[in-house]
Amino acid sequence: VDVPSLFDDAFIHACLQKENEFNVGNLTQLHQWHLWQKELESDIGMPPSSLRDKCYDAFASTPPSISVLQKNVVSELSSIGLRPEEEVLTKGGYRLDALVEVSGKKIGVEVDGPSHFLGKVPTCSTILKHRQVANLDGIPVVSVPYWEWNKLGKNRVKKQQYLRSLLGVVDVD
Repeated sequence: VDVPSLFDDAFIHACLQKENEFNVGNLTQLHQWHLWQKELESDIGMPPSSLRDKCYDAFASTPPSISVLQKNVVSELSSIGLRPEEEVLTKGGYRLDALVEVSGKKIGVEVDGPSHFLGKVPTCSTILKHRQVANLDGIPVVSVPYWEWNKLGKNRVKKQQYLRSLLGVVDVD
């Protein structure tokens, strides 16, 4: 399928005609399409800002769900002196579990539980999120997979070493 011919002015016009019929899922998918077009630096016409805003609002409106695993990882990030910001909303509309600064560089930390994987392979939506946050928001994302964290048990020293290694932390001022 030729993408430019599929998503042409007729597509944009059809979206505008159906704008008030879109549900949250439709708006979210349209927002992800818009992000994909931005990522590709596409010259395909974009919906007017009113529809883009509706799509962004639908995409970004999902309330955060903070797991015990995420709380534990964030606690250990704090313990190594990184002062994590939690549930940070990116310009693209994604939420990051935590955002830390290492050597003057912002890094997104995603605490990825079982729903982010098929076996031990990240799901497509997890891969897409990490890629788009890195490419569009300029924030590299690291993943803390649940099975890696869980194998550290209750050993806080090992957990802190794991996070330092993952984030490339040598010493925090």
